Amino acid sequence: MTTLLVAAGGTVGVLARYGLSRWAESGSSLIWTTAAINIVGSFLLGLLVTQHHFSSQAQSALGIGLLGGFTTYSTFSVQAVLEWDGGRHDVAIAYVLVSVLGGIAAGAAGIVLGRQIA
Repeated sequence: MTTLLVAAGGTVGVLARYGLSRWAESGSSLIWTTAAINIVGSFLLGLLVTQHHFSSQAQSALGIGLLGGFTTYSTFSVQAVLEWDGGRHDVAIAYVLVSVLGGIAAGAAGIVLGRQIA
């Protein structure tokens, strides 16, 4: 049953990410949409891991499935390389810093908030 819940969550997460990416279209707004998706996903995962009233199945469905499907490290990596390769070094560096530091900060904020409301 957990496998089906993870698959369902993953489907919803992937479709949400796809919808947001389509909304952003392409170009520079797409990389910042990816950064925002990864930062929001980090916050929500940080929040989720502190919530012990969810069953292990629900935690897997939401964390591995939904948020795993929603966030995307591979897109982040490729977009950073494409920006660098395109001569937009400042954008590539800003994107990496915002994504990594923002993700860590958002994850920490989610954990702090989650502990307060758990």
